[in-house]
Amino acid sequence: MAEKISFWQRLVKGLTKTRDNFIKSIDYIFNGFTNIDEDFYEELEETLIMGDIGVRTTEKIIDDLKDAVKKEHIKEPKECKDFLINEIKSQMALDETSFEFENRTSVVLVIGVNGVGKTTTIGKLAGKLKQEGKTVMVAGADTFRAAAGDQLKEWAQRAGVDYVGGAEGADPASVVYDAVHSAKAKGTDVLLVDTAGRLHNKKNLMNELSKIGDTISKEFPEAYRETLIVLDGTTGQNALVQAKEFADVTGISGIVLTKLDGTAKGGIAIAIQSELKLPVKYIGVGETIDDLEKFNADDFVNALFYAE
Repeated sequence: MAEKISFWQRLVKGLTKTRDNFIKSIDYIFNGFTNIDEDFYEELEETLIMGDIGVRTTEKIIDDLKDAVKKEHIKEPKECKDFLINEIKSQMALDETSFEFENRTSVVLVIGVNGVGKTTTIGKLAGKLKQEGKTVMVAGADTFRAAAGDQLKEWAQRAGVDYVGGAEGADPASVVYDAVHSAKAKGTDVLLVDTAGRLHNKKNLMNELSKIGDTISKEFPEAYRETLIVLDGTTGQNALVQAKEFADVTGISGIVLTKLDGTAKGGIAIAIQSELKLPVKYIGVGETIDDLEKFNADDFVNALFYAE
């Protein structure tokens, strides 16, 4: 039997392209400059922006670094690397309430545009929660896309959890109504709800999500609520734009970043967290059910900067 590869190993492997592109450039700056001067800061700033860290995040990192250099009398560019790493870790750290929904009777809305791996993410999350001993139900409220329900049903079967769906074109809120009542009757711990992923008509999306929200509030007021947005790591800055657009339409409590194994834009995880003040809660680095893991800032940044 093939040896099981740990998530850490998959993460290190998944971030290879990002490391090759971005981290090598950063190391070149830390090792190539002899003085901490304006040229050093400019070069570092440019490299961070090119690494999809985002303009606002980069400016904050550079400002904080300049302060630290003055206060702590840092003389060597190499010494700035540890500061940079710790700064990113502290920006990305999750607080202890980040996974509160796992400990409560909860409804988790999963949002995001089509093609980002939303349905797959729900299937994987359902499987993880089941492995942790939770009872789980998934609801297919994306009735707009013909194959969405079938795909989700298949994942539910694979994860060994209950599924509630509706016919193509059915009112998503009515599917959620049925799912909520079924989940309550069965004493389900976590209800995961798939939603339609179209952004081109924001008004429709807003109406749909608020209708779903109203249904949950009315029929299941005691449930803990979580809204996770799924973003495709390979799209870089475009993922940030999507997150902002969804945030305009509905409240979001966390991010799931998928497809990090196929991208050189892994730095986007840092930008999204910093720019939107939204925590990355899960990351995906592959196709199997084990390839979705809770986000850990130390592991992520160490895999990015230190892995060989």
